[in-house]
Amino acid sequence: MHSNNTPVIIGAAQVTQTKDVILPLDPLNLIVKACKNAIASTCVDGLLNIIETIYMSTISSWIYEDAPNKLSILLGIKPNQKYVAPISGNIPQLLVNKAAKAISLGKSKAVLIAGGEASYSKYRAKKGEITLNWPKPPPRAVNKAHKAIIFYLSQFENRYKFTNPTFIYALIETALRAASDRSLKEHLDDIGKRYERFSLIASKNPYAWERNKFDAKEIVTPTSDNRIICHPYTKRMVANLYVDQSAVLIMTSEEIAKDLDIDRKFWVYPMGGADLSNIFYISQRPQLYDSPAIREATRLALEQAGLKLADINIFDLYSCFPCMVEIARQEIGIAEDDPRDLTITGGLSFFGGPFSSYSMHSIVTAVDLIQRNPSMKVMILANGGYNTSESVGIYGNKPPARSWEDIEYNDIQQKINANCLPEPIEKANGSLIIDAYTLIYDRKSIPEWGVVLGHLETGERTYAFIMIDSEKLLKLEQQELVGQTFMVKYDSELQYNRLII
Repeated sequence: MHSNNTPVIIGAAQVTQTKDVILPLDPLNLIVKACKNAIASTCVDGLLNIIETIYMSTISSWIYEDAPNKLSILLGIKPNQKYVAPISGNIPQLLVNKAAKAISLGKSKAVLIAGGEASYSKYRAKKGEITLNWPKPPPRAVNKAHKAIIFYLSQFENRYKFTNPTFIYALIETALRAASDRSLKEHLDDIGKRYERFSLIASKNPYAWERNKFDAKEIVTPTSDNRIICHPYTKRMVANLYVDQSAVLIMTSEEIAKDLDIDRKFWVYPMGGADLSNIFYISQRPQLYDSPAIREATRLALEQAGLKLADINIFDLYSCFPCMVEIARQEIGIAEDDPRDLTITGGLSFFGGPFSSYSMHSIVTAVDLIQRNPSMKVMILANGGYNTSESVGIYGNKPPARSWEDIEYNDIQQKINANCLPEPIEKANGSLIIDAYTLIYDRKSIPEWGVVLGHLETGERTYAFIMIDSEKLLKLEQQELVGQTFMVKYDSELQYNRLII
């Protein structure tokens, strides 16, 4: 059963700016371009008149005084609701779920959801290759992207130099590798095989940022143009944020879509969705290599859609780092030898990762796939933080089995949160069993230091630095450290824990 307020996507578009453009569009005008293409895709005059709500991902590559208001002026619309979401990779799917509920409840008639970045052009300008003619940022502009990275870490965790999300995900990767009972080589081989497939898909995608095809060895082997960032990640194994891309969706109700006389074959339904979070700080999670939020959100989305996992034709699992793909695959229940692809874009390493708005491209791609093949069902998983905030969406050409009005899952979130471990020990002395670790390299691929997350004999968690010379670090690189026991000592002068090796 469904009402005339059942939400439906009627327009979608994405734009990728060429790498060698002399006068690149700023992020907001890149979004405007996608908006105009999305509006044109509906083949309806007067669509702008009914858009009364704008949802946007935060733009990180440039700062605007009021991005939704400027977008409204550039498009010539007057929305009465404007919302800019916080920085997080799950935001596009969360916004679709939010819009679906608002439309279902009659709180919005038509919602425009937009996101985009122009980080590559900003990078080129910084190197002196081009001069930007972008609008001047407001005074006292704040780097929200950097603040978002810090936000996901406790004050104690921030002492351990987790300034780069790659370092945190490397910890998760090593914990996952150990739990999977794979050797260092077996785990790299597994990543290489999967990412080779992602690279192939990106090479055939006209919107992908990197369309060169790489084989498994080229992806996992450190070279001069594929340097190792931290153990076990090379550049081609992590998200590429230096891209110029934008994407836009337009959503409304069935009733309005009918009134606008939009051809039924272009309708795409958000059939199911859910937003859940894992325990916020990774040091307080019982396991680093699972995701109860993904497991439960997927189950809820399938139930709402009235589908089984076997009914899904293809997936796009958030691929900021290899461990997220593997964790999601396991939690969703996709078999290791399942032939269905786990990306429809090519993933964040090869398609590109426009910070908080990558999954908007996944959804736009899903819309296109379904419009061309109406029987197709697509599942999108969008991840934010450090395997923290998870948003799931299922798309197809039929309405959901359960209305968006009925969706509520606070009790499930409370059950996830109830498993939170105590805060880690800040001043640790004694034996430490390593649960996860990484080694950090300089730009010449020389290891500089390491960091571990482990537990004391009491079971209490803590972090510790590995501060030894590069030669010893290179020897550690060849070992599996998870499960090994070392002495840890608190350095009162430097105010951090240090692993004794």
